[in-house]
Amino acid sequence: MADDEAANDLGIITKLSHLPVAETVARLTGMISAKGMRLFAVIDQRAEARQAGLDLRETTLVMFGSPAAGTPVMAAAPLAALDLPLKVLVWADGGQTKVSYYAPAAIAARHHLSAELAGNLAGINALTDALVAP
Repeated sequence: MADDEAANDLGIITKLSHLPVAETVARLTGMISAKGMRLFAVIDQRAEARQAGLDLRETTLVMFGSPAAGTPVMAAAPLAALDLPLKVLVWADGGQTKVSYYAPAAIAARHHLSAELAGNLAGINALTDALVAP
């Protein structure tokens, strides 16, 4: 099954991780570094909610990318910068850990990217496949 075919109506792909949220985030950030990509931010949204006196399920946003891949996309379609760097949301849903992100095909369609530029975004599918593999 192609990942983009599994995207929901909002163009979001969600996969299940066999690890808890914190371990999934640690594994993801390690994989990003090992692949030579840039880790821009890791935002623990639950911790931020707690600082505001609110409760939120475990929710962490990881922002990453490759300037060599993303810059041509943004040069061709400046508003693509709203979708870049790439983002993966790792979150708890009941007893499951979910990994969600915008499908590369959805980003490409939103910004009318050529097939070549759309290919610059496609690596997120293989990365998340490897992330959730047992």
